[in-house]
Amino acid sequence: MVSSADIRALVQEAHEDLTRLRHQLHQHPESAFEEVNTAALIRAELSRLGVAFEGGFAGGTGTVAHIPGAAQQGANTDANAIALRADIDALPMPDESTCAWRSQIAGRAHTCGHDGHTVMLLGAARVLQQIAKKNPLPNPVTFLFQPAEETGMGAAQMIQDGALNGSRIGPAVKRVYGLHAWPSLEVGCVASRPGPMLASAHAFEVTINGRGGHAAWPHLAADPIMASAAIVQALQTIVSREIDPLDSAVVTITAIHAGDAFNVIPPTVSMRGTTRAFKNSVRDHVNARVTQICESVAAALGASATVHFLPGTPATNNCPETFARFERVAKGALGNDKVQPLHHPVMGGEDFSHYGHVVPACFFALGQKRPNEHFPPLHHPAFDFNDDSITTGVELFCHLALDNA
Repeated sequence: MVSSADIRALVQEAHEDLTRLRHQLHQHPESAFEEVNTAALIRAELSRLGVAFEGGFAGGTGTVAHIPGAAQQGANTDANAIALRADIDALPMPDESTCAWRSQIAGRAHTCGHDGHTVMLLGAARVLQQIAKKNPLPNPVTFLFQPAEETGMGAAQMIQDGALNGSRIGPAVKRVYGLHAWPSLEVGCVASRPGPMLASAHAFEVTINGRGGHAAWPHLAADPIMASAAIVQALQTIVSREIDPLDSAVVTITAIHAGDAFNVIPPTVSMRGTTRAFKNSVRDHVNARVTQICESVAAALGASATVHFLPGTPATNNCPETFARFERVAKGALGNDKVQPLHHPVMGGEDFSHYGHVVPACFFALGQKRPNEHFPPLHHPAFDFNDDSITTGVELFCHLALDNA
């Protein structure tokens, strides 16, 4: 059986190469379903390592790799088949970091750490393949390189294309783990919790149609800007007056676009926003009320509103038993002091949640900041994944893959 010291040595040996790959990905970010060069880099590295893989998942840029496990004394190792997941897409936003490897693609940036997630999964594949060449792994291990997390659409398509059921590569997955960079947590530490960890996330678009006119004669128009202002205010009553204060929900309008002249009332306003919740019943109520309020308030002011919800992600709920495995393995690999409790769930969303609807799953946070350091938050234009955390992520991924207790 491979020792913790052996794993750590292999991870340390890989760190320089993984850092180089991470910088290369950071310089060439690609957004959802456009990760062509990112997928090519992943597949080239898997080929170099001799790890079997299948491409073409989730619209083409998703990749699933696999290292088989040993059949020990006739035991069915497929019953312990493990999957590890990384998201590979970047955000459509500028990179304002000062690092030498900042984005070279205008309007695209790895400001959520997916470049780091990707290289840590490649690192785990590298280390586990080195171990497997000497002694077969106790568990089959599948590696999910998933596109389009930021749109909330990638995971569902990976599952639909057979990433978990063993129809294309490896056996059916029985348990899955994923991680995310966590700027508020110190580097070298991880954190998670059983049950709800992240909220459901649904994006919506609203089109308000009124009647345009001259700004000097508003009585001859049906002002969609006035309707939009009333709608924004009214939407906030959903959480403040309709949701039990002991539950959690968010309704946020994030974009409003209308008009282009100071003296013209435009005929149309477009708005975008998001809803978040932990309970399905709360989510369904909030989403239904968003539509009702937009339509009713617009009608009351002489306009009309059309609401369109985009495909969303359910809440991320960690399987208690799989979380317990994570906590036990993490404490054994990193030390008790490096495994922190996540006392409360957070309202951020993650499409990793889709995997947990198919097989037992656990998602965990990976620390980024140094002691007493202010680290930019996720989706901030200055965010840059902390290379010092790569070894922690790779090491823990490896230990989770090898655990067969």
